[in-house]
Amino acid sequence: MTCAHRYCNALSLVFALHLPFAVCAQESPTASDKPEDATPLVLPAAPAKENLLPFYVSPQATMNFAIDATSVSVTPDGIVRFTLVITSTEGARNVSHEGIRCKTAERKLYATGGADGNWSASRNDAWSQIRDVGANRQYAALFNDYFCDFGSVAGNATTIVKRMRQKKTLR
Repeated sequence: MTCAHRYCNALSLVFALHLPFAVCAQESPTASDKPEDATPLVLPAAPAKENLLPFYVSPQATMNFAIDATSVSVTPDGIVRFTLVITSTEGARNVSHEGIRCKTAERKLYATGGADGNWSASRNDAWSQIRDVGANRQYAALFNDYFCDFGSVAGNATTIVKRMRQKKTLR
């Protein structure tokens, strides 16, 4: 046996001895570690102007933010789904259908809306952490002020929409 073969055999033995530990360390997260999103997604109709509920983001906000009241839903797995409409002062408009998971303070983009009223599914289905800073502060405003209360959904869809219509924040 050559030196190279002995090295390969020794290396194989090391891998064989450590393989069970590597497999254990790389097990997939348990269901409680993963954001649940088991409820099938049904995209709503394109938002109509008369259904938009504006909400406050911050004094520095240069855009107008609104939720389509008819799109708000709460899934059995604790996700608030909604259509968000962001309008610039010049009139440019972005429409998206998204979800906020109160339990983990995360958000997810499901689809973006086109000018023709059709939806395009998001290419990224990952959840991302909600942060109360910068350009995406609208998610923190929805999370803190209307949708979530200490890690739980703050009521059903009707309650959330009523709170937004009355501009009654949770805090």
